[in-house]
Amino acid sequence: METLIFKIRLLILAWVHFRSQSGPVSLVKHFSYKDIKKATDDFRRIVYNSSKRVAYRAKFQNGYDAIVKEVRVFEDRDDTAFYREVQLLGRLHHRHIAALNGFSNGPKRFLVFKNMEKGSLKEHLSDPLMTPLNWRIRLQIAVGIAAALEYLHFFCDPPMYHVSISSSTIMLDENFTAKLCDVSLLCSVENNNPLPQSKCSKECRDEICKHTIFQLGLLILELVTGQSSEDGGVDLVQWIQDSRFRRRSIYQMIDPDLGASYDFKELKGLLAVAKMCVQSIHKPTIKTPQILWYLQKKLGRTQ
Repeated sequence: METLIFKIRLLILAWVHFRSQSGPVSLVKHFSYKDIKKATDDFRRIVYNSSKRVAYRAKFQNGYDAIVKEVRVFEDRDDTAFYREVQLLGRLHHRHIAALNGFSNGPKRFLVFKNMEKGSLKEHLSDPLMTPLNWRIRLQIAVGIAAALEYLHFFCDPPMYHVSISSSTIMLDENFTAKLCDVSLLCSVENNNPLPQSKCSKECRDEICKHTIFQLGLLILELVTGQSSEDGGVDLVQWIQDSRFRRRSIYQMIDPDLGASYDFKELKGLLAVAKMCVQSIHKPTIKTPQILWYLQKKLGRTQ
């Protein structure tokens, strides 16, 4: 009997594996273009917008709140590549990555994610009407996003290298847990391939990793200073590159919302990691596990 059960289990696992590699999208809900348009108030409820991406806050008729991201990379492709992207994103499972709940392949293509109760990180750092984030939460966000990058780069098959990291693309749930909500496949984005592929050149991966780690450095600086890094963070980059972490210099830059409610040793450790991330763009690639390990070591904590 046990042998039969074991064989049945193997068959089920094989079927699940086959379904994950090919065939129609499953376990992810399909939304019509009409539903998306209505839920986003005719695409007026913008969460963030740039030349490459735009996301909207949506509320569907059944009361479901969501974040809807328009997917532009597959505009000139058939549905096959888009379905493949949806399948792979739907398989991601990490505490600090927003779970994909649905998609739409109407006149435009969209990905639908569960809305986060506390909104975007940017809102909490820039909106004076929002509750300021305390020091503990900011540390947890930095470590959490680094852990998400490690997962995407080293524990996904294929690896997910294309990640947009900014305060706008990070959402916070009811417990202020940070969630990355802008992830896609490197090759489909950078090389405009008709289908996502699992293998990209080492040079391509290294350059993308450098840029991603640079973005993580900017995010950490924004968490510390409260200043926006989304325009390239030139002033912040110049400051961290020149900084010797003297108290006076740090006091001039730290977010006033923090007051004196932070640990100075942890603050210096966090800034040291930010400096390493920012400078890595001009040096041999530092791998994301190194960044995560260094963060945890400097802050004396693990996920």
